[in-house]
Amino acid sequence: MIYCGVDWAESHHDVALVNDAGDLLAKRRILDNAEGYRVLMDLLVEYGDSPSDPIPVCIETSRGLLVALLNQGGRQVYAINPMAAARYRDRHGVSRKKSDPGDALVLANILRTDRHVHRPIPADTPQVRAVAILARAQQDAQWNRQQMSNQVRSMLREYYPAALDAFSTWTNPLCRPEAREILRLAPTPARAARLTRAQLCAALRRAGRQRGIEAEAERIKTVLRGDYARQAPEVEVAMGHQLLGLLLQLDAACTAADHLAEEAESAFRDHPDSTILLSFPGVGAQLGARILAELGDDRSRFADARSLKAYAGSAPITRASGKKHHVGRRMVKNDRLNHAGYLWSFAALTKSEGANAHYRARRERGDWHAAGLRHLFNRMIGQLYHCLQAGEVFEEHRAFPSSLKDAA
Repeated sequence: MIYCGVDWAESHHDVALVNDAGDLLAKRRILDNAEGYRVLMDLLVEYGDSPSDPIPVCIETSRGLLVALLNQGGRQVYAINPMAAARYRDRHGVSRKKSDPGDALVLANILRTDRHVHRPIPADTPQVRAVAILARAQQDAQWNRQQMSNQVRSMLREYYPAALDAFSTWTNPLCRPEAREILRLAPTPARAARLTRAQLCAALRRAGRQRGIEAEAERIKTVLRGDYARQAPEVEVAMGHQLLGLLLQLDAACTAADHLAEEAESAFRDHPDSTILLSFPGVGAQLGARILAELGDDRSRFADARSLKAYAGSAPITRASGKKHHVGRRMVKNDRLNHAGYLWSFAALTKSEGANAHYRARRERGDWHAAGLRHLFNRMIGQLYHCLQAGEVFEEHRAFPSSLKDAA
């Protein structure tokens, strides 16, 4: 048996091949381009790589063109965390020496000795990988949009509190097009105090508002002309220019988040597993895309439901030593899936009588709100595992039989 280790870098990669006895058979440095990839594939073929018996590869990343090339044809590619690889390096010497060819040899030996305790990169279809890219990008864009909104809000507090009061009745106000349109029209309190109701009505219409325009414009005009503390006129003008620059960035963040949300929902609905995910209470298109992105569609990825629960961070972890015994929440987990699980379980409370009854029972037993939601997520993700394996949709009476009986 031959094992391959690849020490990944930005411009080049170091490759090492070892056999079952730990003998170094070959080492090579390749460039991060098409020619370098061909050199690597030729090297693997030289040492017995074939479509029916591919050589397994160990590398410190799970993304990139090199990983995509190696993952083709049924080859098992193992992505090892760099921190774990550093611990393996210490097994071979105490001098703490380090080199790229040496790291490649360490990675190859990880497969030789401990391949059974590591999992290869899931064999997901290109369709679900596309959903993962769009769902994660949409989530990142949403976080970026909120960060830009917080920057605008912080700046308005320094010189323009009237704008915050004028938009306070709206949900997530600074991300709404009406607020950004009015701020572009009047980036300073002096200009805002001169706005007429007709100008405000026109701004609301340009932003896409269709109802209650006259009343909303009158309310905003009254607030903007209220009595507020002011900065010096020169300072107000300078901060108004800074606000316009931030608004350009916020506009781009809002546009990107909305565009990626549409693309992620479209890609998710085209996937066969979307029917099962959407059958669960509290799961919509965006949330379903995030869950599918982290689970993938490789049915052999998780050995059982317990493995999936541990991966999602919903299953508790036990730390016991002597007379000490502690059961707490899991810290090492898939953070994106865990975040989606919190939203999923919270939304399910109003969509499922059984989920609500289960949550209430946990609260009566002494769980806090977050612990009750985590326990509900732990149960529902186990149900999702069963449905995906069996190809069945969610059924309330089978998922929560006892809870529904108690609720009735």
